[in-house]
Amino acid sequence: MVEDNLSQRQMISELLRNNGLSVTVVSDGMEALEQIQKSKPDLIVLDIVMPKMNGYEVCRRLKNDVKTKSVPVVMCSSKGEDFDRFWGLRNGADAYVVKPFQPIELISTIRQLLRK
Repeated sequence: MVEDNLSQRQMISELLRNNGLSVTVVSDGMEALEQIQKSKPDLIVLDIVMPKMNGYEVCRRLKNDVKTKSVPVVMCSSKGEDFDRFWGLRNGADAYVVKPFQPIELISTIRQLLRK
């Protein structure tokens, strides 16, 4: 999970863990790329507005890398306009969840992508 906001990071990671998922947490895009290269995750929950590198760029780099292009990416952001969703999907995200979200929405999206 990649999220720069501490309270969001805690809330989302707790939600994921409480639903039986193992979670690694990082706080910015550069850190995310480093961590993902070390241990390829099954799925990435990715914020958009972050320091050092935004989520669009992180997603684009992951999807252009042979080693990580098949890893599902769920963009999870407060940027909820149609254009934001379009741009996230255009950069390779497999799903887009707008904050604030219902916990079941994020969990069901993740479970669906993990089943593929």
